[in-house]
Amino acid sequence: QVQLQESGPGLVKPSQTLSLTCTVSGGSIATNSYWSWIRQPPGKGLEWIGYIGYSGGIRFSPSLKSRTSISRDTSKNQFTLQLSSVTPEDTAVYYCARGYASAWYINDYWGQGTQVTVSA
Repeated sequence: QVQLQESGPGLVKPSQTLSLTCTVSGGSIATNSYWSWIRQPPGKGLEWIGYIGYSGGIRFSPSLKSRTSISRDTSKNQFTLQLSSVTPEDTAVYYCARGYASAWYINDYWGQGTQVTVSA
């Protein structure tokens, strides 16, 4: 059974960089899956941020591309999100999730989510 766990600070100041790590167990991030970051602002729907694939390929949402970085550490089976120049509009519950190799947008395993608040 694949399990994902997000970790990182729950409070970030405006203009700073949000940094979250997803630790994966029960499966390797280097084999046959896509690993996404997704967020849900309060009162809104889910928003896909980007993914890193099993071969290391990366894709971002066009609306967040200029501020987003995703990397991975295969030795630790972790992947990381960095979102720069945050504003209060980046306040959300952030999730990491696994997508199918054949359909990256279909996520079968999710982390429990972590609340990130952007506030001075």
